[in-house]
Amino acid sequence: MSEEIKHECGLALIRLLKPLDYYIEKYGTALYGINKLYLLMEKQHNRGQDGAGVVTIKLNSEPGKRYIARYRSNTSTPIRDIFGKIFRKYAKAERQNPSLLQDADWLKSNIGFCGELLLGHLRYGTHGKNRIETCHPFLRQNNWKSRDLVLAGNFNMTNTDEQFEYLVGLGQYPKEKSDTVTVLEKIGHFLDEENKNLFNQYKDQGCTGSEISELIFENINIQNILTQSAKTWDGGYAMAGLLGHGDAFVMRDPSGIRPVHYYADDEVVVVTSERPPIQTSFNIPIEKINEIKPGHALIIKTNGTVNEVQIKQPTERKSCSFERVYFSRGTDSDIYKERKTLGRLLVPAVMKAINNDFKNTVFSYIPNTAEVAFQGMVDGFREALSNLKNREARHSQNGDISNELKDLLTLKIRIEKICVKDVKLRTFITEDASRNDMVQHVYDVTYGVVQPNDILVILDDSIVRGTTLEQSILKILDRLGPKKIIIVSSAPQIRYPDCYGIDMSKMKDFIAFRAMIELMKETKKEALLDKVYALCKDHDYKKNPEPQNYVKELFHQYTDEEISAKISEIVKVPEINAEVQIIYQSIDNLHKACPNHTGDWYFSGNYPTPGGNKVCNKAFLNYMEGIEERAY
Repeated sequence: MSEEIKHECGLALIRLLKPLDYYIEKYGTALYGINKLYLLMEKQHNRGQDGAGVVTIKLNSEPGKRYIARYRSNTSTPIRDIFGKIFRKYAKAERQNPSLLQDADWLKSNIGFCGELLLGHLRYGTHGKNRIETCHPFLRQNNWKSRDLVLAGNFNMTNTDEQFEYLVGLGQYPKEKSDTVTVLEKIGHFLDEENKNLFNQYKDQGCTGSEISELIFENINIQNILTQSAKTWDGGYAMAGLLGHGDAFVMRDPSGIRPVHYYADDEVVVVTSERPPIQTSFNIPIEKINEIKPGHALIIKTNGTVNEVQIKQPTERKSCSFERVYFSRGTDSDIYKERKTLGRLLVPAVMKAINNDFKNTVFSYIPNTAEVAFQGMVDGFREALSNLKNREARHSQNGDISNELKDLLTLKIRIEKICVKDVKLRTFITEDASRNDMVQHVYDVTYGVVQPNDILVILDDSIVRGTTLEQSILKILDRLGPKKIIIVSSAPQIRYPDCYGIDMSKMKDFIAFRAMIELMKETKKEALLDKVYALCKDHDYKKNPEPQNYVKELFHQYTDEEISAKISEIVKVPEINAEVQIIYQSIDNLHKACPNHTGDWYFSGNYPTPGGNKVCNKAFLNYMEGIEERAY
């Protein structure tokens, strides 16, 4: 993607099912869990740029001994920062006495982060400042182990205000109105209730305090706690929690919006946001890795039992298709195939745009994440060119081969590496004029491969705001002197805001929305803007908490082609000499490529939860009223 957008956070959970001695004897190190957690987090580093955090819990620790350890970092290299501190603890012990690293009892008593339960989080903040306090995991501490709660997740809630008011109604005083705090405190509330009920039950049976604690550890009902907590949540979430005594859970929203995968054997349980990190870090075949079902939670009890249980009624599955287009790593076998298909499905539209002129067309891509889709597109072009050659050969008269046919038969797809990002260059300048000038030099181009009569086709993952095209990419490409530049997006037009974890919440930022507004002005339909504004403003959410998406009526006034044409006009600033055309993927083709991941609300406005429509309407209100803030 030539323009970066912040996106989902990443999770990594490990539960060691054997005593620490087992891993020392089999793998030769007490760092088995920590080493694997480090790998899982690095393999998901694409999901974390703002910060990271790690928590470990030691099982069966004695009173007076610290059993929860946490490090968080918001440095430029947070994973390295955290694990550097952890590894230094072991290095210090090794310098004192190398044999200590083979003594499980000593390690658990003296070294932090030497636990059987490990949770890592990668933060890619959608809003707010990059503060250490905003880095997960969050910790809700208590002197009762079974009331300690650690929480980390990849989530955004659309109804945080309602959840906040619920907590206030209970008599709580939440320290801030954020979805992370309200989710933590709501789970914490039902965790406290469960503990209180069990305590009273066993006290009435005459059990001692220490006996009661052990009975609570064994019988606390995590499924019930999560079911009660999630009852009124509206949003997309994959979140993990740890309790101080050793229970753990990972839960997923009922629409399956956010991804989460797991693997379990007799040694370990591992959960990650993406599938390839498990395959790579543990050398596990793909068929042994499972996906947590929508509306379900994977519960790992302190005794090592693992169960997947329903905590909320699943709805129509709307897994995020944007994950497949861009956000998740393309090394996943299914995602790799889907991205190639996305590229291949663009071939007819591109061939029409170049008028089948392969001889004078150069194909390339930007950025590197678009490479797989580009391979699919090139495969499609080669097939199309082969079909064209075969058809012309069949039509040749008396078997004679004309010079034109000879040229056609020797024709090949012209593929070049046109744009290379200068990783040394950072646009840290905040003053607008200077920064815009600097942006134009972020990419270097390959000179000498594009001729004056050539068409230049560049494939991108998606085109969100269009500002990078306007301010940088097109100007850079125009230096090569092509007669036409075609920018092809493997994703459809992004028209609507996200509210489930991606930093796309302001409508005015979307180039497709800007194009639609320009068309409204040109076609004298501004009155429709006022009509939709009134519908959004007058809707009574208390009487009707499930509104429709009123903004969709605006986009329905124009075809995809009309909006794409207007986008092409907007991004072609006067100093660009080449003709410019923007081609987007169709939503139908997106569904063909990703049939099992139909969450397309960014493109279609079909949100999987009622809160999505509410957020979209609020975002339009903000646009009309000139309010610069998130809509949820």
